[in-house]
Amino acid sequence: MSLTLAPDLMKLRNLFPDGLRPFAVTANFRNATGARGNGFSFIMSAIMEKVHQRQLATPKAGAMALFLFLIAVRAAAEPRATPEVACHFRDVEGIRVFYREAGSPAAPTLLLLHGFPSSSFYFRNLIPLLAGRYHVIAPDYPGFGHSDTPAIARFVYTFDHLGEVTEKLLQARGITNCVIYMFDYGGPVGMRVAVRHPEWIAGLVFQNANIYHEGLSERFLLKKPLWEKRTEATEAPVLRNMELDAVKFQYVHGTRHPEQLSPDGWTLDVALLNRPGNKAIQLELQADYGNNLVKYAEWQAYLRRHQPPTLVTWGKKDPIFVPEGAQAFKRDVPDAKIHLLDTGHFALEEDFTVVSGLLHDFLESTTRREIKRSPNR
Repeated sequence: MSLTLAPDLMKLRNLFPDGLRPFAVTANFRNATGARGNGFSFIMSAIMEKVHQRQLATPKAGAMALFLFLIAVRAAAEPRATPEVACHFRDVEGIRVFYREAGSPAAPTLLLLHGFPSSSFYFRNLIPLLAGRYHVIAPDYPGFGHSDTPAIARFVYTFDHLGEVTEKLLQARGITNCVIYMFDYGGPVGMRVAVRHPEWIAGLVFQNANIYHEGLSERFLLKKPLWEKRTEATEAPVLRNMELDAVKFQYVHGTRHPEQLSPDGWTLDVALLNRPGNKAIQLELQADYGNNLVKYAEWQAYLRRHQPPTLVTWGKKDPIFVPEGAQAFKRDVPDAKIHLLDTGHFALEEDFTVVSGLLHDFLESTTRREIKRSPNR
């Protein structure tokens, strides 16, 4: 029996108005073990959901799934325009704060917060994959990237203050509703914003951004003496972590193919660390990090109370924040989506396409309807 698909393909267009790009992304999806994901199974599941909802007839579902999969693969291979990423500065507390921005300001906003010793440059590969549907903004904290680096005598370098600067940047941009993507330092910075403004939060994404004691590795806790008492002896091992070999180790450890990683990330980080006075700035923040652990209970209580849509993507071979820190989110947000990736701390260096697919799915399925356009943006 032959199947006439043309009328049903028109129906597919109505059932999947956002097009085939999400399917194309998922067709290339790599799961937590690094194996190629089954894009056909994903698309078949999407179509069968429409069958279950009685929006699509069962007999033709399999053939249509195959047809849709083939079109999606072709769509993934077609050249497409890369969304423009603009670079801006905004004055906050008399400091020029740099940020990258892409996508329509009328779209839902995704705030990307970087870690140590990186900058918004860490998101260079992720932003273009998201900007077609979302308004993406990625700032550099004071003392990082292209933002001003006032001397420690002129600026208080604490995580409380970085949180305040980030909050003021959002207010200056008129952004009062967003999903926050947090990596490393982005965790304590972003959680401060979330606790102070729960009404701003449409969702939270934690990528190797720890807020649980069980997520701290023994290697990470070697800096604990610095939190307790600052001396030359306690500063010395932390300063060694700012040298090229140590920074590169954070990037390559736990990756599947370290020989294929771009050296751009750690090369830029080390160059910026070597600016006059910058290591003193980083020492201030490293010494303040112990105050984040004191706030873990407060941040976990926030999660239990507000139950924000939560996505956890975690390089499971991270030598700094171990996978137990990812699994712990289930205690406070039972519906949290947790994905352990077969890579290290700087997961986007190796798995930005995987994370992009997870983000698109997360934003589409759990948060997009909740995000409202901020006024006066």
